[in-house]
Amino acid sequence: MASPPLFIEVSGPPRSRGQSYGEAARDRIRLGVEHYAAQIGRHGLSNGVRRELCEGFLPTIRAFDAGHADEIEGIAAGAGVPVGDVVLLNARTEVLQIAERDGGPAPSVEGVDGCTGVIVLPEASADGRLIHAMNWDWKADCADTAVVLRIRGSDADGSGPDILTFAEAGQLARAGLNAAGIAITANYLESDRDYRQSGVPLALLRRKVLQQHQLAAALRVAYCTPKSASNNIMISQAGGIGLDLECAPDETFLVHARDGLIVHANHWQSPVALTRLRDTGIAATPDSLYRDLRVQGALAPLRGAIDSDAVKAALFDDYQSPDAVCRPPRRGASGNLSATVAMIVMIPAEGRMEVAMLPALNRDFTEFMLSGGSASPNNGPAHAPDPTRPSPDRRALS
Repeated sequence: MASPPLFIEVSGPPRSRGQSYGEAARDRIRLGVEHYAAQIGRHGLSNGVRRELCEGFLPTIRAFDAGHADEIEGIAAGAGVPVGDVVLLNARTEVLQIAERDGGPAPSVEGVDGCTGVIVLPEASADGRLIHAMNWDWKADCADTAVVLRIRGSDADGSGPDILTFAEAGQLARAGLNAAGIAITANYLESDRDYRQSGVPLALLRRKVLQQHQLAAALRVAYCTPKSASNNIMISQAGGIGLDLECAPDETFLVHARDGLIVHANHWQSPVALTRLRDTGIAATPDSLYRDLRVQGALAPLRGAIDSDAVKAALFDDYQSPDAVCRPPRRGASGNLSATVAMIVMIPAEGRMEVAMLPALNRDFTEFMLSGGSASPNNGPAHAPDPTRPSPDRRALS
């Protein structure tokens, strides 16, 4: 049985809250560094070269958001690891690709950071509340490094909205929501434009989106920030907007809802994008071509009656297992164990996130709230919010 993510709450200036985060997640951070250091080592890069490579991202990070750089330095101090190790966790997609380019090819294409993402718009949901969810497919070992981070006052001066984010320990964000009702998830994409330019690490872009009070500002961050690699970014706001941004490093393409739903796996969908670039990721994720169809097909007939349980059922789909929407752990030729590491279901209007770790093996969810207490198990069906439990300021979520 997989353990729930470690819940951590932090506040204060970036360096201070980073140190608190690093201290609370020290063991998980060190375990995550070990995972990626070992993978990079298989490309022939020494620890010294790896740390030098990672520290080379710091000027880009500081130029993007000085508070992010300060927070990373605080995390490193709290966890007792070099700053470059925390940069590795936040730029691991980019660093792994550079290691492959400079050190040699990986043993196989397995273990891609996959994911199947879903946004249910209010017109398609049972209660008129937007639902934003995803399955995160990656290394099964990362179930042991997962955290849910609640950040009070997310900007350097404390003026940013509170944030609730699921992440690998040491990362600033992965999937999450904020007190302005904005939510984000992201999916792996690949194109022939990748790694021709240097850009902002994707984990920091996701954190910057969650620091915004306004949806327009969040979309600007995702749409316009230079990236090193392609990525699919799904952004929603509790008032009823959901958009999918298929991002090449230097250009962004929109995918809109169909039947009140956005479902995206790991292949390019925008017809415009497909006329302008080449999808090079299908070799690693051929199952993507039917995963989104399976989820869309499960949810579309329920339009107007979709609730959290229906979204979970769609994301539990095991058609063509192990190459399924919900993947059980399996070991590949190189020895990596990959799986659907987590299922994350968010109701931004309630500031609520539910997480099930290794969902192909475990259907127990832990609930996390943006306001109120810490984590609580939720082993039953999705439910209406407990009126006795504190909830986010509705004015902030409208």
